[in-house]
This record gives sequence, structure tokens and C-alpha cells, in this order.
Amino acid sequence: MEKKDINMVVGMGEALWDVLPEGKKIGGAPANFAYHVSQFGLPSCVVSAVGADPLGEEIISNFRHKDLNYKLAEVPYPTGTVQVELDSNGVPMYDIKENVAWDNIPYTPELEDLAHHTKAVCFGSLAQRNIVSRQTIEKFLNEMPETPESLIVFDVNLRQGFYTKEILTDSMERCNVLKINDEELVTVSRLFGYPGIDLQDKCWILLGKYNLKMLILTCGINGSYVFTPGNVSFQPTPKVEVADTVGAGDSFTAAFISNILKGKDVKEAHRIAVETSAYVCTQQGAMPVLPANLTE
Repeated sequence: MEKKDINMVVGMGEALWDVLPEGKKIGGAPANFAYHVSQFGLPSCVVSAVGADPLGEEIISNFRHKDLNYKLAEVPYPTGTVQVELDSNGVPMYDIKENVAWDNIPYTPELEDLAHHTKAVCFGSLAQRNIVSRQTIEKFLNEMPETPESLIVFDVNLRQGFYTKEILTDSMERCNVLKINDEELVTVSRLFGYPGIDLQDKCWILLGKYNLKMLILTCGINGSYVFTPGNVSFQPTPKVEVADTVGAGDSFTAAFISNILKGKDVKEAHRIAVETSAYVCTQQGAMPVLPANLTE
């Protein structure tokens, strides 16, 4: 296969409805990621599954309306929903329904073909709570071409109790870019036995242990870091009027990865990611249209 054919950026895992106080909005980290990547002008695709129900049909209709490429298998399970309650700071708390469509993403010849054309993929821990989707993600990663430019992004995205040490270890061994927030880093450090050292030291340990190209650490209002071998980039978090933070982390990842793929250096990609995430916080829901000054 010619190298120019390997150009897709894929978000893989949960596609669902976030049921917010003001109504339902499409969510799921992979869909948010793929949508924002498409806004940065790169070919992207969301891989998930929906049920044969009105909620599934509405997700497909919504993705079509957004011109978002998708591979959504129809499976005999209900389309996923998440009950989202916002605390006084606009931070979401999630009740994620179990045994739903995105837990059961089948591995198909169509997915295998997509994998052969994929340059970057983003996946998390949540979609691996069920063995079916977990094995599909593993097979997809196995079929991706190995090139120096390939980015395999594990966005840890711990939700409720839907993760194990084994899933986290396997995923960190498979990825070359790790995205984690400060609270998740504390949890992971406890699981892996790195207590009592500061967050930056923990990041350096993970970067070296898993031979990562990059480790992204987001710390909410306290800024964010991108660690690469021998270097660290820090960006403060802009002060904005927060509508909600749903999907802000996914937009950060999408903006960062898109700009790295477009040839920007880490510092510039990091700056754009921070500005993108801050903008998404000022909007309701996870998939607002981004202003042109961010995506050009």
C-alpha cells in the first residue's frame, strides 16, 4: 500500500446520548474526538455500534448532518445513554448504562479495511469494559500499518468503576501517546504502586516505562503539560465562563493530534489544544462548531 493511502484518523469506542439537564446531546469520547478532528480538516471516522432503535437512528442522522464519517454497526442491544448531572462548577457526573450497543462492537471486514488506512486512532478504557468491544479494538490496532508517523492514542478516560489494572496496562503498552488527567494519574499511580511522588515525576516514569512518544497531562484550571523524551511543554488554562465541561478533554485531544499530524511542533499544537478546549467549555454539549481562527 502506498503511504499516501494511510491518512484516516479514527475515534473508536462509545457513541451514545448524554442526557443533560437541558436535554439529550450526542456524546461519547470517540465521536467527540472524530468530530473535532474533522473540523481541523483531516479525514476522520468514528467507530462504534448502535441499537435498532430511535436513539440509534438519531445518532446516525446527527452524524450525517455533521458530515462525520462513521462505521456504526447495528447490534441487538439498546443504543447507549449516560445520565449526566452537573455540579455547582459545571463539572459532569455520569451514570453510564451497561450492556448497550457500544459494548458489543463487532469486528468486520469493513473495519479491517479501515484499519489498513488509519494513521492515528484514539481509544479509551470505557469501551473496553466488555470483552466484545475490547477484542475489536485490539484487532483494529493489530491491523494498523506501522509507520513512524502513526499515532496510537490511549485517552485513559476513567469512568465509574469500568476499568481494571489489566486493561490499563495492556492499553498503555499498545499506545505511543497517553492522555491522562491529574485525578486519573492519582488513581493509576495507586494501582501501579507509584505513590508519594509528584505528578510530573509520575509522568516521566510512565513516559519511559511505556516508551511513549508523548504523554499529555491535563490538570483542569491548573493548566496542562505535554511530556516528550527530554522535554515538557506547559500551558496555563485560560479563564472563561464555563457552560459545561462535557467533551472539553476530547476536543483538546483532537486539536492536539490534528495539529501534530499537520506538522505543527508540540508547543504550538499544545497551545491550539488549550484554546480549543477552553472554547468548548463556553458552549453547551460536546460538539459545538469551532470558530475558524482555531481550525485554520
